[in-house]
Amino acid sequence: MAATLTDETLIQQAVAGRQSAFAMLVKRYEKYVFTLALRFVKNREDAHEIAQDSFLRMFRYLADFRGECKFTTWLYKIVYSTSLNHLRKQNPDIRSLDDDEHPIRLKDEGAPDATRNMERDDRNATLQRAIGMLSADDSSIITLFYLYEQSLDEICQIMDLTMTNAKTKLHRARHRLKTILDEKFSVEIKEF
Repeated sequence: MAATLTDETLIQQAVAGRQSAFAMLVKRYEKYVFTLALRFVKNREDAHEIAQDSFLRMFRYLADFRGECKFTTWLYKIVYSTSLNHLRKQNPDIRSLDDDEHPIRLKDEGAPDATRNMERDDRNATLQRAIGMLSADDSSIITLFYLYEQSLDEICQIMDLTMTNAKTKLHRARHRLKTILDEKFSVEIKEF
């Protein structure tokens, strides 16, 4: 039954004081929040801390959610700003650039095949490492657009950008990712 409840229903129930509804929202989005935070800080412990802080902020401001955008857009904006606040407080030299524990998974349209699966896993691991080498902004916009399939309008709301800035940042992030893949991993990719 919990899986059939919409976000809107859970939000209404949580605002009305039903703790189980808030717990269901957390359960529904905990992986997304953690993964997005991890994109910023590249460190599991810090990502867990950011995820917890993000959910606390979500709880505190849930009554202010008006439904003018998708709930995920609103939540990602919270994670984004919480991550930026965390990064401002941290020494960037302390963070790890490796994240082999949470590789990005690309969709495979073909039939399962051991060789294809190994090649896909290698591509995913390479892509994961390359995204980890991007700046937090570049990594975020690539992650939001390609992995979370957020529209440019939603990215503008999450990252507090104009449409022109979002398009420019996405274009530049794609270019930097392509350069990293070409130079560091000798991987040639087709245009995004």
